[in-house]
Amino acid sequence: MKLTDISRQLATAFAAVGVSSLVLVGCNNSSAPEANKEAVTEGSTAQTAASDIDPEHTKIVIGTTEGDFADMVRNQVKASLEEQGYEVELVPFTDYVRPNLALAEGDLDINIFQHKPYLDTFKKENNLDLVEVFQVPTAPLGIYSGKKSTLNDAYKGMSVSAPNDPSNFARALVMMDDLGWITLKDNIDPLTASKADIADNSKYDIDIIELEAAQLPRARDEVDFAVINGNYATDAGIELTEALFQEPSFAYVNWSAVKSADAGEKWVADVTDAYNSEAFKKYAHDTFPGYKYPKIWDASMATADETAATTTPVEAEAAQ
Repeated sequence: MKLTDISRQLATAFAAVGVSSLVLVGCNNSSAPEANKEAVTEGSTAQTAASDIDPEHTKIVIGTTEGDFADMVRNQVKASLEEQGYEVELVPFTDYVRPNLALAEGDLDINIFQHKPYLDTFKKENNLDLVEVFQVPTAPLGIYSGKKSTLNDAYKGMSVSAPNDPSNFARALVMMDDLGWITLKDNIDPLTASKADIADNSKYDIDIIELEAAQLPRARDEVDFAVINGNYATDAGIELTEALFQEPSFAYVNWSAVKSADAGEKWVADVTDAYNSEAFKKYAHDTFPGYKYPKIWDASMATADETAATTTPVEAEAAQ
């Protein structure tokens, strides 16, 4: 299956489920660990007696996965909302399962960590009434070096680690198909591709090793190449520019989520505004080079970042 075929099918698949140009993250399927609540800035709301905040919801509890999404809250969004008069608490998680359950159970007001197809699947399987609100800057999925340092080092019998959750594993397979490492069957759904959808793995006879997303950076030395989620790469100190190949699609820019009943509340609008403010945009572009940004942001910036985020033509062609 060629890259053009995958791109066409990806677009069709997103159109079919109404998720064109939406976000993505994966999940590990392990039991959820306890999240660590981070202290609220002392006196943050007490100092603002007459501020323009939601009088019915003066404290906002934000859940994110640890890494860049948590840093966005710590370093920019928290202070912005506190200046407005809100009390803000960050609850970081180390997995992709608990944040949605915690949101549905009322332990969080909003979470920020996932792409829409994952949210749609998770809330359907767990009967949760959640809805996406706004997009956030997202580190793209990439293929990184392990024992081998360049795509030219690909060889028959090599090992490639990949996220074990279905949505991100499908993305990993599409990337390997893009590189010509494997061939996927025609007319498959690229959002749900699995090992059963591999038509041909004879060129490199790849040993695909599925691991929980958080383990992928630590296991790089045990495989030849590693497909790593962008947030876990940055959390492990891996520069996105180290990626040998990044998925070209902008369909996987991540979303925030809230309970459906809260979607129209003023505090949700205020959080949305904080993430789309000019101050946050500047912070994001200065702090997260190589990321993919919300669709509603400056189109020229998105185009420039898309160019910077893709792999070099030389390496891509060498891997065919």
